[in-house]
Amino acid sequence: MAETLIQLAAALAGLALLLALVRFLRGPSPGDRVVAFDVLTIVGITGIVLAAIAEGRGIYLDVALVYALLSFLGVIVIARYLERGL
Repeated sequence: MAETLIQLAAALAGLALLLALVRFLRGPSPGDRVVAFDVLTIVGITGIVLAAIAEGRGIYLDVALVYALLSFLGVIVIARYLERGL
């Protein structure tokens, strides 16, 4: 049962990845691209967490946490740059 739910979550994350990638590539404004980039990183973190659950390796959760922190900082820097420059 758990494997089925993990596979379903992975399929939905893949769909979210495709939709966010389309918005990232076609986004009419830089703000749309920043939001799509943030969604792409969140989907990536979701993939890492799903891999950690599927493999039973807790170290992947540490990787996901570091990736989330770096992603957050990156989005903040990009948003500040678009708002008024560094």
